[in-house]
Amino acid sequence: MGPLPQPREPVPLGVMTLSETQLPGLIRRKIAYHTDSWVHAWLYVPTGSAGRRPAVLCLHQTITIGKDEPAGLGGSPNLHYGLVLAKRGFVTLMPDYPSLGEHDYSFPGEYTSGSMKAIYDNLRAVDFLQSLSMVEAGKIGCIGHSLGGHNSIFTAVFEPRIRVVVSCCGFTRFHKYMGGDLNGWTSPRYMPRIASRYESHPDQVPFDFTELIGALAPRPFLAIAPLHDGNFHHGGVQDVMAAASTIYSLYGNPEALASDYPDCEHDFPPLSRQRAYDFLAQHLQSSSAE
Repeated sequence: MGPLPQPREPVPLGVMTLSETQLPGLIRRKIAYHTDSWVHAWLYVPTGSAGRRPAVLCLHQTITIGKDEPAGLGGSPNLHYGLVLAKRGFVTLMPDYPSLGEHDYSFPGEYTSGSMKAIYDNLRAVDFLQSLSMVEAGKIGCIGHSLGGHNSIFTAVFEPRIRVVVSCCGFTRFHKYMGGDLNGWTSPRYMPRIASRYESHPDQVPFDFTELIGALAPRPFLAIAPLHDGNFHHGGVQDVMAAASTIYSLYGNPEALASDYPDCEHDFPPLSRQRAYDFLAQHLQSSSAE
């Protein structure tokens, strides 16, 4: 992925509110903030009872409309999780991935990979959430589907302030991705070094999702891996979860690692969504979440 930028003085976010709409039970704001480029995002703030609330960073799949899909403004109703979680009482933030939605970004830029650019944008998104008076700073989670699924994992590995992670259709062991052909990971939007340095071969790539999920321990992690996902084979997910379970057990928190294998294709079906929402509520909204 290349190095993670560590500027001595991060660029001020310079948050701008571009629009605001009152919806039943929540306020929808379109905002823009500066990481090292301008990022557009939807922010949903539940109305009603006062006080601080947990927040969830909601990351979208590979789709032209970007942030609009989790915000419930287009795309698949199965992927409107940012809107649904806001209705359930979470503050939700839905930013655009670089080059999608309104994030006008040209690769390669100063980053070795699009994956690392997205990670840095997301770290600054957490900075923004923690700056909000209505957010309980120690209770921030992350959820995503497909691109958003592995974007959530990558971000949480670098960002310990993300306390809970849900990944749907987001990963498998590299050896079980398309029969071991990793070309799908190698565009500038993702990790081009997998091709240029490691010949798109899983034996050469110096990490796998076994290490990434193990690195999340002991934070709660839920993997949703459909049995008929044509991109991310569920068998490779089972391999990863079995390996990571050893690490979670060493931390004395094996129950924090959970998985769900719905009988469907590359999707986020209703029962799995309900489990994801309950998982986030259990670990972020309960009095014992800390």
